[in-house]
Amino acid sequence: MTTQRILVVEDEAPIRQMVAFNLSRAGFEVDEAQDSASARIRIADSRPDLVLIDWMLPDSSGLELTRLLRRDQTCKDLPIIMLTARAEEKDKLLGLDSGADDYITKPFSSRELLARVKAVLRRAAPDVEEPLIAGTLQLDPVTHRITAGDREIGLGPTEFRLLKFLMQHPERVYSRTQLLDRVWTRNAYVEERTVDVHIRRLRQALQDCSADRYVQTVRGAGYRFSVH
Repeated sequence: MTTQRILVVEDEAPIRQMVAFNLSRAGFEVDEAQDSASARIRIADSRPDLVLIDWMLPDSSGLELTRLLRRDQTCKDLPIIMLTARAEEKDKLLGLDSGADDYITKPFSSRELLARVKAVLRRAAPDVEEPLIAGTLQLDPVTHRITAGDREIGLGPTEFRLLKFLMQHPERVYSRTQLLDRVWTRNAYVEERTVDVHIRRLRQALQDCSADRYVQTVRGAGYRFSVH
């Protein structure tokens, strides 16, 4: 398996080195840049798997760098996490609206950093293309079709991703927070209870073919997919 490479764009050397050290210790290959210009050169030379960008950079803001990368066709899907001391909700929304996939406020622990990095990389991973079959359901990730016997089931995009994820991990219980982390699209800024709404819609869509029972509530813990 190829080692994933992360570019850390941070002008404060102690913070940059601390982040790089923790990522390297977790098994990532790490490259460093101290400003926007050098970051763009490194990205052009070799596209990383993810970029950590500080909000405040000496030559341009992290927001501007993020927007610039999103306008570049070769980087429009590049996973980006913004690092900043700005903790207000309006700043978080501004960072996400600029195109960042996640937002980490300083100071942060190495555990939080690694958890966020791994979560964004999971969301950016390519879809599994093999059809998923469980009970009476068959889900085809390529054609985005779900069938139960001869009947095709129509789902919205969020319900489709939710069902796909649950079918990929049968019998496992996931909390609302875990489902938000792994299922929702990039830049999603939603409440935990949103999961309940989409679970309800998913069950309603599966009701006609009696497959709604596969999506089970585990009281006090979350949801799981089980044909039993």
